[in-house]
Amino acid sequence: MPMEANDIVAMIKAALPDAHVEIRDLAGDNDHYAAVVVSEAFRGKSRVQQHQMVYDALKGNMGGVLHALTLQTSVPNG
Repeated sequence: MPMEANDIVAMIKAALPDAHVEIRDLAGDNDHYAAVVVSEAFRGKSRVQQHQMVYDALKGNMGGVLHALTLQTSVPNG
């Protein structure tokens, strides 16, 4: 069963409560998403570490229930 976008947002926000998350379904199949995640928790972390934090938030669903997630991560401006 594919993963709904709102479930992905909820899981990311549970791990990164201050995160601003935008999700786009790339193929219309609830299986291939693009996500933009902005969080202060990423400050001082490498891009790889930031992405790992998001994958950890998804609790093992990446590559299984969630087939593909393209990530863009950053810290808040200002």
